[in-house]
Amino acid sequence: MPKRIVVAKPGLDGHDRGAKVVARALRDAGNEVIYTGLHQTPEQIVETAIQEDADAIGLSVLSGAHMTLFRRLLELLDERDARDIVVFGGGIIPEADIPLLAEAGVAKVFTPGATTTEITTWVATNVASAG
Repeated sequence: MPKRIVVAKPGLDGHDRGAKVVARALRDAGNEVIYTGLHQTPEQIVETAIQEDADAIGLSVLSGAHMTLFRRLLELLDERDARDIVVFGGGIIPEADIPLLAEAGVAKVFTPGATTTEITTWVATNVASAG
């Protein structure tokens, strides 16, 4: 059963090439991918993930607002009793913030230079299909 993954670009960041590359790689690896497009709020992303019965949410954050955006997304998943949805992400995220994100509940953070193979292999290994 394919995994359902929402790939999202939260906030005001307008650069989505990386998110599209990751979305395509995940799709090519046999997953069902829902790409939300640019400028999504955490509320919109969580709503999409719940409506689509997603197994995971992958956030691409280049804006520097990663702590705020990831934390808000996780709060909303808590509120909706949907913490079974695995949250991972990547972008320009300082090494010092990665343990803080992990403590908050982010399953994995990919930094610049991560390959699509690393990402698809991690998803295959660490995200269970709800089906």
